[in-house]
Amino acid sequence: MSWADWWPFGDVPEIAPGPLSRAVHMGEVQVLDVRSRPEFRRDHIRGAVHLPVWSCSPRQLQRLGLDRDRPVVVICLSAHRSIPVVRRLRRMGFEAMQLKGGMRAWWRHQS
Repeated sequence: MSWADWWPFGDVPEIAPGPLSRAVHMGEVQVLDVRSRPEFRRDHIRGAVHLPVWSCSPRQLQRLGLDRDRPVVVICLSAHRSIPVVRRLRRMGFEAMQLKGGMRAWWRHQS
């Protein structure tokens, strides 16, 4: 990731936890979790694929086999690490967005 991918923070499309929960349940989106392996192992959204943010090169993203016909929602803990990955996926032609507020918002929504 280049430093330009990280700036300005939050300047990517987002989806709130409620609509994401419905979209996941209906199979309308793909979830890409870019947190660390220990974070992912502790808890993740059912069906999410995992690739740590520092491994999200175009080649590694292609290896995931993401479906270009379904949106990709990128997730991290607090909606900061997901930003550069959303930008990279959008440059690769995917409809990509991040989970607004990250997993912290997801957990609040689930409780």
